[in-house]
Amino acid sequence: MFKKVLISDDLGSINKGVVSVLNNLSIQNVQQVQYCDDAYLKIKAAIQEGTPYDLLITDLSFKTDHREQKYISGEALIKELSHEGIDIKVIVYSIEDRLQKVRTLVKDFKVDAYVCKGRKGLVELAEAINTVVTDKVYLSPQVHEALTKKTNLDIDDYDIELVNQLANGLSQDEISNYFKNNSIYPNSLSTIEKRLNKLRIQFKANNAIQLVAIMKDLGLI
Repeated sequence: MFKKVLISDDLGSINKGVVSVLNNLSIQNVQQVQYCDDAYLKIKAAIQEGTPYDLLITDLSFKTDHREQKYISGEALIKELSHEGIDIKVIVYSIEDRLQKVRTLVKDFKVDAYVCKGRKGLVELAEAINTVVTDKVYLSPQVHEALTKKTNLDIDDYDIELVNQLANGLSQDEISNYFKNNSIYPNSLSTIEKRLNKLRIQFKANNAIQLVAIMKDLGLI
């Protein structure tokens, strides 16, 4: 079982529940932070001291306040740890349940478990910890389809943002202008038309409305 765990969540009430789960699993060396920057610094310091953390349990969303942060979300923290090749098991404990988000974190950034907050969240968290310690991946039932063949699709964050704006009622011209104003590339009208056509073919959608509906049903937007 894990011996040293770090919890990163900006809500103290959530942290107490997670600590209770860990204590019930006989994990006593548990530390808590409410900022991702603090989590990063603690993980790095522990490595330098020769007493690294075995497990990080982190939320994805953190409310901004007066304190300036380099890592403003759990996702940013996870990406940095992955980029640096830091050897630590990571469990996401979040209310976010979009399949594309889960798929990206697990496949691209090697998250070991994704647990959805909710009525059974703490029970599933205990199951996740017991699973991850055996080097297996755990997903809450709500997001279990994130790694099935049905969602093993050739799409990226650009495609997700494109269809999100389509769902918001923007025309292709308006999406092009929105992308230009927000420095999202590529943003030419011709590229947007081609990407949407590719997505319609990929999802077997007859039109833009059906494409949005299909991707919503899959939890991708």
